[in-house]
Formats: sequence, structure tokens, C-alpha cells
Amino acid sequence: MARTNWLQYAAFASVPLVLVLGNSMLVPILPDMAKAMNISELQSSLVITLFSVSAGLFIPLIGYLSDRMKRKAVILPALAVYGAAGILAGLGAVWHSYPTLVVARIIQGMAAAGTAPIAMALVGDLYKDGEESEALGLIEASNGFGKVISPILGSLLGLWTWYAPFFAFPIFCAAAFAAVLWLIKEPDQKKKNVPLGEYLQGMAKIFRKDGKWLITAYLAGSLGLFILFGMLFYLSDMMEKPPLSIDGVAKGGILAIPLLGLVITAYTTGRVIKKNKILMRKMMLIGLSVVTVSLVAASIWHAAFIALISFITLSSIGTGLVLPCLNTLITGAVDQSHRGMVTSLYNCLRFLGVAAGPPLLSWAADRSVTWLFISLTILSAIVLFGVARFVRPGPSQAKSSSSR
Repeated sequence: MARTNWLQYAAFASVPLVLVLGNSMLVPILPDMAKAMNISELQSSLVITLFSVSAGLFIPLIGYLSDRMKRKAVILPALAVYGAAGILAGLGAVWHSYPTLVVARIIQGMAAAGTAPIAMALVGDLYKDGEESEALGLIEASNGFGKVISPILGSLLGLWTWYAPFFAFPIFCAAAFAAVLWLIKEPDQKKKNVPLGEYLQGMAKIFRKDGKWLITAYLAGSLGLFILFGMLFYLSDMMEKPPLSIDGVAKGGILAIPLLGLVITAYTTGRVIKKNKILMRKMMLIGLSVVTVSLVAASIWHAAFIALISFITLSSIGTGLVLPCLNTLITGAVDQSHRGMVTSLYNCLRFLGVAAGPPLLSWAADRSVTWLFISLTILSAIVLFGVARFVRPGPSQAKSSSSR
């Protein structure tokens, strides 16, 4: 692979990394924030939740804008606002102004909508076949890697002062801005000024033609992250309670084990699948089967800590097989004029899956841990059936993927 391509890959990978750091790095400092600012646990959790919700709501709008203008013209301002709002959030923390902090986090979420989802669409504009799947696999791996290091990094920065992560984040954001600005060369293609009504008619036509498999793919990606991060939250809560009483950096290190399984598998899958859609389908079916079997095992042996980590890690590996295949199929599903919206809708559901997993699974675990895992097994099996039934390599998908 040419050095230039790898530099572009690194620039693309920096975008989801920054996106993850801006949220997950704050998780370890939430208890200290609640004490310092004299707010409730619910109020501190809203600093994370409102970010994800605002990002999820704004992603479709930003996707539409990216189809009307240059992708970098969306990504670069989004990164700038993302970093600036991080500074405002830090000042709100220093001033002990909870309203300032919350408003800054909502603005950050809105800006986040223009980062990783649009970068995924730009990958589809720039690359074809094996290069596309490899770049998307690296983006997925970078996303997972960010989730591995962010709790550890947040804990380490929090040792200095609890609000340090807010001010450290804009530095990472500036680095990603520079990488995208200088290393990614966007195709010099003029985009048609299509009226909104005509654009929406085009989207409706896409979903009439390919809606069954696209919606199934959206749900598969969302459910994979819903399960993964819900399970990590449950595992985190389990570690903090006696008799384990594991906290801080040690807890972050243990939580990194399943995420490392996701990172390594996602990167490897992205390099292996190339343009082979039959292989992608096999990978997705194997991955979802692994997730389903892991959840069955967890429903039986969830009380054993080592066994539970093993099953969650195995489930993460299954998710790592699925996500790069979904990313490649969805990014290549349509031509450039609607790719931003199609990938943004996909990322919208991914955001909502990540946001909904921890609270819903925590609520379910308080009632019955066994039935929690059984319910997740049923959901996973339904999605497995849906992918087997609707996500099939066919002439329409192949034709769409080749329309660059």
C-alpha cells in the first residue's frame, strides 16, 4: 500500500478517535464532577447522554448538507466547533456552572454529527473495493481503540484535576483538524444544486429499492453497539461492587479486554473482505452467530466474573466481524449524491444504540440478570435471521457499490 494512502488512512482514523475521546474520556471523572459541582448522579450522566442525543438528532441534517457541498467543508468546521465547545465545557466546569457545561456538551454533540459519519461517506467517495473496506475497517478499529484508551486516559488526567479532560480534548481535536486539512485530498467534483424535494424523492427511491436490506443493516449495526456498550456498563458496575471492588485505572484496563477484541477483529476483517460481498455476508452471519451463542452462555454463567469477561470478549469479536462488513455495504449502497445521508442515518442509529445500551440494560439487570441475557439473545437471533433473509449480495447492491 502506498505511503500516501496510509497517511490518508491515518487522517481518517483520527476523526472517529477524536469523536470517542470527546465522550468516553469523561466517564471516569463523572463521580468527581458530581461532588465538585454539587450535582446529582443523574445530572452528571446527562453530560454524556445529551451529547449522544444531540449528535443522533443532527446527523441526518449534517448528512444532507454533506451531499450538497464538499465533505471536508462539513468535517473541518465540525471539528473546529467540537474543539471550541470543549474549551467552553472546561470553563463551565472551572466556573462550576452546570448550565454552561450542559449547553457546551449539546453543541459538541451537534458538531460531532459532522465528524465520523461524514468521514465514512468521504471514504466511499475516495476509494473503491479493497481500499474502501480496508479504510472503513481502520475507521471501525480506531473507534474501538478510542474506547479502549479513553477511560484510562480520562482516569490519568483526572489524577491531576477532575476537569483536565475537558481541556485536553481540544488538543486532540486540533491534531485531527490538521490531519484532515493537509492529508486528505477530496475529489474535485462539482455537486449539483438539487432542490430539497427532488433530493428527498431520490432518497425515497433508494429505500423503495433497497430499503429492506438497508434498514436491516442499520438495525444490525445499532444492536451490535447497543449490546456491546450495555454489557460493558454492566461489567463496570459489577466490578465496582463487593466482593470485586475494582475501580479506577484497573477497571479501565479490564474493560479494555473486550474492546481490544473488537479493535483487532474489525481491522483484520476490513483488510480481508476487500470487495467480496459473498465473504462479507458470511462474516456477518458468523459474527452474529458468535454474538448469539456468547449471550446464551452468559445467561447461564453470568455470575462467574472470568467467564462473563470471556463471553463479552467473544461477543465483541463477533461484533468486530460484523461492523466493517456493514460499513462497506452501506457506504457503497448508493452514489455520491446521496451517500452522506445514507451513512448518516446509519450512524444516527449507532449513536442511539450506544446511548440507549447502558441505561436500558442497567434497568433490566436490576430486575433479572438471567432474563437480561435471554432478551439480548432473542434480539440478536432476530437480527441474525434478518441479515440472513434480507442482506444478500445481489445485482442491485453490486451495481450500487460500483457507482462511484
